[in-house]
Amino acid sequence: MDPATFVAQFDQIGLRSTVYNTLTEVTATGEIIPELAESYEASPDAKVWTFRLRKGVQFHNGKELVADDVVASINHHRGGDSKSGAKAIVDPIVDLRAEDPYTVVFELDSGNADFPFVVNDYHLVIMQAKDGKADWQSGIGTGGYILKKWEAGVRVELERSPTYFKEGRAHFDQITIIAIADAAARQAALIAGEVDAINRVDLKTAHLLARNPGVVLEETSGTAHFAIPMHCNTAPFNDVNVRLALKYAIDRQAIVDTILLGHGTVGNDNPIAPANRYFDANLEQRVYDPDRARFHLKEAGLDTLSVKLSASDAAFAGALDTAVLYREHAAAAGIDIEVVQEPADGYWSNVWLKKPFAMSTWGGRPTEDGMFSLAYAAGAPWNESFWDNARFNELLLTARAELDEAKRREMYGEMQALVRDDGGTVIPAYQNFVDARSANLAREDAIGGNWDMDGFMAVERWWFA
Repeated sequence: MDPATFVAQFDQIGLRSTVYNTLTEVTATGEIIPELAESYEASPDAKVWTFRLRKGVQFHNGKELVADDVVASINHHRGGDSKSGAKAIVDPIVDLRAEDPYTVVFELDSGNADFPFVVNDYHLVIMQAKDGKADWQSGIGTGGYILKKWEAGVRVELERSPTYFKEGRAHFDQITIIAIADAAARQAALIAGEVDAINRVDLKTAHLLARNPGVVLEETSGTAHFAIPMHCNTAPFNDVNVRLALKYAIDRQAIVDTILLGHGTVGNDNPIAPANRYFDANLEQRVYDPDRARFHLKEAGLDTLSVKLSASDAAFAGALDTAVLYREHAAAAGIDIEVVQEPADGYWSNVWLKKPFAMSTWGGRPTEDGMFSLAYAAGAPWNESFWDNARFNELLLTARAELDEAKRREMYGEMQALVRDDGGTVIPAYQNFVDARSANLAREDAIGGNWDMDGFMAVERWWFA
């Protein structure tokens, strides 16, 4: 229940977007707007941000939201001993204070034009302050639903809050969210009417599901992508030529055609997607090239390479099949990939960040700085490849503070090239979000593509038709 540890859709949908709110909201059309904040403004250099809170917003126990709650909630992720997944994006905050009960001021170590997006991160939910600390243990928030029952990784039961501050939101009287790891079981539950909506439809049977008149498929493209990180601080992946050999040894189009069945596009070992503002469309597309892979092996002083790849469909639907395909592709380059099938239960705690070569997935982030800061900056808790590139780290800080659009675009282009050519992550594909709902559910015309399930907001935005 600790927002610092939110990592999977069960937490992100079950708590972040039901029990809690953040200072800002990403709309279904991708715009950033105030949420718990009523307004916000930046200093000319974007180093000081002032947020003015909505008055009269209540926590589920009747307490009014005030600035001290915001300060405690953000500070929960700060500090040298923080293990929060958001630590990297709050580290630039050098001072945070409540100027009055409804005004919060953030001072940053450098300018950040994207800061309203930063405070929308799903870890940065606003909790009530208790003795100056964020009280996450109670599960009391300001969101549209009150937490009634929580079984970690299993089940969440929620009840509509009668005091929710958003009009026309949180329509359901009660909500139950169930974790069903098996894709076939999820779809069977939807068809049988046992559940009303599911995420991560099995793409192999999506076309059959779409034929069911009682089911509606929801497909959106955004920043989501498959990732296969290698630990750059662990041999043999500490050699850039080994990393490049593995990047040239995967057939990306085959992954899109076979695993995604066309529900996505080829990746380029770059987490910045075409949906991102500063996506570099001129970056040369890497293609499957076993001969080039062999060349880089020789540059590393190797004739062959044998590595173990940890995989489980807990990473994403089709992750195990992706690993098997990768093994077949790499064999033509003299690379032997042993696929290690890991248990789905506990994959994110026992395998991810721990095994040196493993399957992963990202929903992406709405800004380049958000994605890079979380997963590629040196020392970031979620830097899953343990990559450390001095030029990249320098550009990350400079681009964040740059207000000139042309200069900023140039810097983010260079960073994408550095990640592609020196980084430790194979990114074979950008995947579309493919969810499904019962036909008796309705939604607004637009649907969020920043995360699955309508940007994690389906429980708040959808209703029974």
